Amino acid sequence: MKIAIASGKGGTGKTTVAVNLALALENVQLFDCDVEEPNCHLFLDLDLEKVEDVNIPTPVIDKSKCDLCGKCSEFCRFNAIAVLPKEVMIFPALCHGCGGCTLVCPNAAISEEDRSIGIIDKNKGNNGNDGFEFYRGLLNIGEPMASPVIATLKKHIDAEKTAIIDSPPGTACPVITSVGDVDYCVLVTESTPFGFHDLLLAIDVVNTLEIPFGVIINRYDIGDNKIPYEVWRSRYGRRCYTS
Repeated sequence: MKIAIASGKGGTGKTTVAVNLALALENVQLFDCDVEEPNCHLFLDLDLEKVEDVNIPTPVIDKSKCDLCGKCSEFCRFNAIAVLPKEVMIFPALCHGCGGCTLVCPNAAISEEDRSIGIIDKNKGNNGNDGFEFYRGLLNIGEPMASPVIATLKKHIDAEKTAIIDSPPGTACPVITSVGDVDYCVLVTESTPFGFHDLLLAIDVVNTLEIPFGVIINRYDIGDNKIPYEVWRSRYGRRCYTS
């Protein structure tokens, strides 16, 4: 079973819930998919070892074959290739690694080479919990695309174990990649206007993806009580827990 712990707003206690849920279970894997700022390991005090690099295939131009026809630039929807009057410029950080430019080039002037955008690492021991595994993705500084790192990280999910996925905050592509195929999603929010606003955005995401979900309202007794439990219950008719 795959369970994602997500939130619209950051700082709501999502990682705290994910770590404690993972430690409370047996035969479990914990995945830190907040690859821009992973912090599960800070709670666990684990020694980590590198598992693999995450690479994006990036185009390389053979100038001896290129006739500056511009078909590669026309194809690329991410503006990673610009054809100038006398040369072709590649912007690796914009490349999504689709390989389309190599297919449309009529002169076979484009090849690809791997460019590392991040790494996957894991814990060396079991932290005193038999069957416990921890995996973390880490995006290289300056890289704009977190989703390929998350997708590579999730390939390490063992179908024989319960997987707890600590998702990044927000509702953008990294969140979709993290929660898109899970069996259940726990949304962690706080009782503030900002927290409630972003919770509604997160609910729209999981509803669109048809993922069953529940909500934890963290620090309910010290927040803004203008956002009560009754509003949630009356609007969505779902079960909600406060802490």
